[in-house]
Amino acid sequence: MLRSQKIPLLVRDQVFRITPGNDEEVQMLKTILDNLKVDFWQPNSASLICQNATVDVHVKRNNTRGLRARLKEEHIDYRVFISNLQKEIEKQTGYRSHRKRRSESQYDYEVYHSLEEIQMWMFDMNRTHSNLVDMFSVGKSYEGRPLYVLRIGKRSRHQKKAVWMDCGVHAREWIGPAFCQWFVKEAIISYQFDSVMRRLLNQMNFYIMPVFNVDGYHFSWTTDRFWRKTRSRNHKFHCRGVDANRNWKVKWCDEGASSHPCDDTYCGPFPESEPEVKAVVKFLRKHRKHVKAYISIHAYAQMLLYPYSYKYATIPNFSCVESAAHNAVTALYSAYGVRYRYGPASTTLYVSSGSSIDWAYRNGIPYAFAFELRDTGYFGFLLPESLINPTCTETMRAVKAIASGLLKKCETNRDRFPYI
Repeated sequence: MLRSQKIPLLVRDQVFRITPGNDEEVQMLKTILDNLKVDFWQPNSASLICQNATVDVHVKRNNTRGLRARLKEEHIDYRVFISNLQKEIEKQTGYRSHRKRRSESQYDYEVYHSLEEIQMWMFDMNRTHSNLVDMFSVGKSYEGRPLYVLRIGKRSRHQKKAVWMDCGVHAREWIGPAFCQWFVKEAIISYQFDSVMRRLLNQMNFYIMPVFNVDGYHFSWTTDRFWRKTRSRNHKFHCRGVDANRNWKVKWCDEGASSHPCDDTYCGPFPESEPEVKAVVKFLRKHRKHVKAYISIHAYAQMLLYPYSYKYATIPNFSCVESAAHNAVTALYSAYGVRYRYGPASTTLYVSSGSSIDWAYRNGIPYAFAFELRDTGYFGFLLPESLINPTCTETMRAVKAIASGLLKKCETNRDRFPYI
């Protein structure tokens, strides 16, 4: 399938990196950006802007000159990170005239794939590796697309520990689905010769959901490359979609989430309003006795985050989770020397309510992690295809480290995980 040509051109749209130096500049910047209606990349809303922390925003070409003038006038530090967004989009995807066929033997894991291609690949993997792969659907999206999951693991009569991993919660974070596919490919291939992977697949099941937000991901290919939310309709506003990582029933719609349907962090009309979230909640509830780790793959920031997101407090089994995160980040670093920060989401990134990792933790899954993959802003959501391989290779090491840790007992006196 050729890449869609429907996406509106973003020629001369720019990405600014702005750093307010004090509280006065923070307030001024919030006002300026609010008037311009920019697309927040990092952080994901104006309310999270704080002094001496960088703010990455996508600015329409009609507003770039005005923003530059205002920032200079107010003496707020900035630089233009991406001077022509359209050029970077084309670099990222390559707009190949000849796509590789979908058959597994020729499937290219070093390019980004459309939803249709990913789903066809899932069918191929299910058909050709039935000894290790089982494909099923946990429900349907708002627009009626199936929500497919692959179970990876050696078939067993007894119940095994399990790891859940989802990718593509936020549509524009294309490196996520690329990693989920990479993980499946590597797990299956290395099962033959890698004793660590063989032990993992023999003793555990991995539930892999390559594209959580199927409607949004499809929309990011056909219409708006930087779409983030789901595609559900709102009866009172023309704006569509809900932030699928603010829609979980844990401190829902509190700090770090918006109640306005037009905002990127809109929490939805009620918890689990999105069929995609509801379907995954139902599956995880059903299997929570066996699911020992929940992993959600996002971008960008180069971080490994764990609960809590919604409050500044220490989780009861902190030392075990912190140790697992440390081991994962160390394993990731060993590949190419890329450094990741790690810690509680609220202090390492920002406070957000209604997140999937807080829900997973509160519902009895003792290890809940969110990865923010490469990079730290130079490419942002437009990570080039040339960086898929190194990004996935290093992340593979981190996920294997987390999974391997689940097969050992975490021995600490303090860490008695209460199923809260």
